[in-house]
Amino acid sequence: MLPDCLSAEGEQRCRRLLGKATARLRARPAAAAVLVPLCSVRGVPALLYTLRSSLLAGRHKGDVSFPGGKCDPADRDVVHTALRETQEEVGLAVPEDHVWGILQPVFDQEKNTVVPVLAGVGPLDPQSLKANPKEVDEVFALPLTHLLQVQNQGYTNFRQRGNFCYTMPVFLHGPHRVWGLTAVITEFTLQLLAPGAYKPSLEYPGLSRR
Repeated sequence: MLPDCLSAEGEQRCRRLLGKATARLRARPAAAAVLVPLCSVRGVPALLYTLRSSLLAGRHKGDVSFPGGKCDPADRDVVHTALRETQEEVGLAVPEDHVWGILQPVFDQEKNTVVPVLAGVGPLDPQSLKANPKEVDEVFALPLTHLLQVQNQGYTNFRQRGNFCYTMPVFLHGPHRVWGLTAVITEFTLQLLAPGAYKPSLEYPGLSRR
C-alpha cells in the first residue's frame, strides 16, 4: 500500500531519514546535481521528469532525465545547482525550504558524481511549465502508483566481453522509458517514499559510498 508521502507526516519522515546524509553531502564537491521533484498531478502523487532535447550534444540526448546539470563554481552547493538548473530547464522555481534532502549520489560512466536532491514541489500541471526548448523536448509526470506496479518495472543486464557484469532498473509503459541513472535515482526515491512496497534491483555499479 502506498503511504501518504505528500502528507506533513510523510515529509517529516523523509526529511528525518535524509537529514544526516544531507548535512554531510550538501557542501561536498560534485560534478552535477539533479532535482527529483515530488509533485501532485490532479491529486495523484507523482515524479516529474524531462525528455532531454534531441538537439543536445552527447550520448544522453533524447533520454529521460530529472531536471539538473553541471555544478557551476558560483553555486553555493549541490542544492543550489539542482534548483538553479530546474528553473533554467523547465521554468519551475522551487523554494529552498521545499527541499527534503539529498539521496544517495551516483556515478556516471566517466566516474563523475551526480547528486540527487529530493524536493516537494506541490500540485502542478506538467503541460503548463515553460520548458527551455534548447534543453528539453518534453516535461511529463509518472504517478508513484505506476512506478510501483510490477508490470511497469524491468531490468537490463549489462555484459562486457560476453560476461554478465551488472543489472540496472528500467521503468516501462509510460510515455517514455526511464532507464540509466535516472532509473537508479527513481529506485532510490521509491525505496524512501514507499518502504516495503518496492523491491530493489540487484547491486549495480555507479553508487557512491556514504
